[in-house]
Amino acid sequence: EVQLVESGGGSVQAGGSLRLSCAASGLPTETYCMAWYRQVSGREREGVARILLGMPAYSDAVKGRFTISQDKDKNTLYLHMNNLLPEDTAMYYCAAGEAWRCGHWEASYWGQGTQVTVDS
Repeated sequence: EVQLVESGGGSVQAGGSLRLSCAASGLPTETYCMAWYRQVSGREREGVARILLGMPAYSDAVKGRFTISQDKDKNTLYLHMNNLLPEDTAMYYCAAGEAWRCGHWEASYWGQGTQVTVDS
């Protein structure tokens, strides 16, 4: 059974930092596309950052501020978020999918999400 469990969300002032974690089990994270998405209520979910075989990619909205990384020994995915803006406020989801899905911002498995709130 695939499980993705996020943690690390919370409230922070604009300009602050947070680190999200995603503990993964039941899938080969080294060969799967691992990604972070976010969703604001009433809006479509958007891809934020993804990583496949050590190669990261970012949406334009977060490029230069967010960093995605993996600890393969711990099977954990991270999202380091710096210089947070109020518009980064959203529910953040960890996701995983087969490699071919990566470039299409598609995923097969989803976590439950962790809320990030950035106060101005």
